[in-house]
Amino acid sequence: QVQVVESGGGLVQPGGSLRLSCAASGSIPNFYTMGWYRQAPGKQRELVATVSSEGDINYADSVKGRFTASRDNAKNTVYLQMNSLKPEDTAVYYCRLSYYLAAQHMYWGRGTPVTVSS
Repeated sequence: QVQVVESGGGLVQPGGSLRLSCAASGSIPNFYTMGWYRQAPGKQRELVATVSSEGDINYADSVKGRFTASRDNAKNTVYLQMNSLKPEDTAVYYCRLSYYLAAQHMYWGRGTPVTVSS
């Protein structure tokens, strides 16, 4: 089994920064993609950023230039540095590990809340 645990959320003022972490453990294959998603109250979960094993990174348009995703393969950990935060970034942020091995496998963390408010 695979476990995914997010950390680093909290309350921050508009314009501030936070750094989220997501650590994976368990039976992890060599090649997998880690993704950051978020879900604001009353809205659907949306993609924020993905990081492949090869280091390819993709961002949602809404966070480009403000958020930076990175990955430490030795630690099976991904990070999300969030700068210039806006109230509309308020959401629960989830991490997802996914890979294909005979079938698609996906593992979600429980999420970490981020609140941007003055």
